[in-house]
Amino acid sequence: MDLPAAQALGLAVTRVPAYSPHAVAEHTVGLLLTLNRKIHRAYNRVREHNFALNGLIGFDVHGRTVGLVGTGKIGRLVAKIFLGFGARVIAHDPRPDPAWAAAAGVTYGTLDEVLGASDILSLHTPLTPDTHHLLNAETLARLKPGAFIVNTSRGKLIDTTALLQQLKNGHLGGVALDVYEEEEGIFFEDHSGTLIRDDELNLLLSFPNVLVTAHQAFLTREALTEISRVTTENIRRLDTGDYLPDTRLA
Repeated sequence: MDLPAAQALGLAVTRVPAYSPHAVAEHTVGLLLTLNRKIHRAYNRVREHNFALNGLIGFDVHGRTVGLVGTGKIGRLVAKIFLGFGARVIAHDPRPDPAWAAAAGVTYGTLDEVLGASDILSLHTPLTPDTHHLLNAETLARLKPGAFIVNTSRGKLIDTTALLQQLKNGHLGGVALDVYEEEEGIFFEDHSGTLIRDDELNLLLSFPNVLVTAHQAFLTREALTEISRVTTENIRRLDTGDYLPDTRLA
C-alpha cells in the first residue's frame, strides 16, 4: 500500500494486523508433516487402490532441530507446537526476547547458527528490505544438507531461482510453501484450464519433494470471523471519527 499517495488523496487506510496466528502456525506444521510423511502422495495412491508403501518413508520430528526465523506471535506458536513433538527449537530474530525463550525452552542464535543446525527451517518474518531474499544462493548453501524449508510468511523471503538450484543439486530434503515469490495473478484463481506462464513455478510443482498450497494458511473460520470483526470495527471508527488521523493506519 502506497501510504503517501493515499494520504495525498485524502484516503483513509485501515488494516487487520492479526486475526489468527493459530491458523498460520497450525498450517505450517501441517505442511511439514504432509511433506515429510508423504501424506499427499499416499492419499492419491490409496484412491487408486494402491496400498504399497514404497517411497513413503519419512522421519520422526521428535529429536530433530527446528529453526525458526522470526519469533512473533506465529513463530512462538510454531515453537510451542514443535516443542510438543519433542523437537529442539532454535530461533533467530533481530529483536530477541530472552525471557520468552528461557521460559519456552527455545535457544536464540545467529542466522548462520540456525541455518547450519536446522533439520527443519520455518520462516515467520515480515517482508522488509532486510528480509527480501533472506534465503538466497549464499544462505541456502549454508543450510544443513537434507534440511526441509517451510514458508508460510511471504514469498519474496526466498529467491526462487536459488531455491530451484538447491533442489536440483539435492542439497535440500524438501520444501513446503504456502506463499510464492510471484504469486500475484496466479494464487486465488482457477488456472486448471489454462497454461501457467511461470516457468519457475511449473518447475517447482514438478519436484516430488515440494509441496505448495495457495496462500491458505490463514483460512479458518476463526480467522475469517476476526477479519470481518476488525474490518467492521475499523469502518465504524472511521464513521464516528474515533481514530487518530495522523497514524494513517487504524
